[in-house]
Amino acid sequence: MHHEPAPKVKDDAASAYKTRVGLILFALYGLVYVGFVAINTINPAAMGQVVFAGLNLAVIYGFGLIILAIVMGLIYNVLCSRAEDSMNQTKEEANHDL
Repeated sequence: MHHEPAPKVKDDAASAYKTRVGLILFALYGLVYVGFVAINTINPAAMGQVVFAGLNLAVIYGFGLIILAIVMGLIYNVLCSRAEDSMNQTKEEANHDL
């Protein structure tokens, strides 16, 4: 099997933006997760209380964390894809003007 040579990788003009967005989302998720750990540490009996549709807080909070991670991943993808498209295109246009 033969394959083509690896393509040349260009500089990513949006890397600083993507890093900032990633760190903000990570900090937000971290705060929500710290809440989960704090409840388990301070008042573990609270996790056993039924809060919705016969499910206890531990199950609701746990699934909420999973869903939050997926939603944040999708948000990150949309924001960063838009930034890459606009910033890298602008950089390429500037290089063509030279």
